Amino acid sequence: MTRSYRIASVPADGIGPEVIDAGLEVLDAVASRDGGFKLTVDHYDWGSNWYRKHGEFMPADGLAWLRTADAIYFGAVGDPNIPDHISLWGLRLQICQGFDQYANVRPTRILPGVTSPLRDVGIGDLDWVIVRENSEGEYAGQGGRTHRGLPEEVATETAIFTRRGVERIMRFAFDIARSRPRKHLTVVTKSNAQRHGMVFWDEIAALVSHDYKDVTWDKELVDAMTMRMVR
Repeated sequence: MTRSYRIASVPADGIGPEVIDAGLEVLDAVASRDGGFKLTVDHYDWGSNWYRKHGEFMPADGLAWLRTADAIYFGAVGDPNIPDHISLWGLRLQICQGFDQYANVRPTRILPGVTSPLRDVGIGDLDWVIVRENSEGEYAGQGGRTHRGLPEEVATETAIFTRRGVERIMRFAFDIARSRPRKHLTVVTKSNAQRHGMVFWDEIAALVSHDYKDVTWDKELVDAMTMRMVR
């Protein structure tokens, strides 16, 4: 029996349309070769051009339309003539928060047949999965502005961390680490300067680790981890 899936395509801006068009060609080829599933693609032209016409990045009922799909294939959003915070909160974070997409997962590896800038690195030498919390912290949208336009104007941006939110992303990351050959997880924070939320994050990592005795874990400050990743 052939399985059928519905894909919501949202190319949006910049390189997004080019990448999504090529990706859909690949998906069509995979479906044709596999023969066991077929795809129906719904195309949504939301993004910066939509914003210029309608004053919003997606319709008010946009999430309802996306809920009819099995997956969302999203390109990129942003325009040099539109402030980044408007485009980010207007489309990508609307979708992320609307569907509680709390885990941002970025696999990284060297693929056969691809010339990498790390051309002296062999297949298997680089194989990471980066998991980033995607709904709390600085993405919570907590804050405000007072005395607008005056010399004493104040803007606050408050990062929010809940025990439930931190624990679920931590368990998500430990589960991925458990499934991989090295069974190793590095928790990266800025807990030297952010002494409340990030220390809370580190403490919960330590508590969750007790349920994953088979996973080795350590922690690193984001400054040092940036250099480690480059090297």
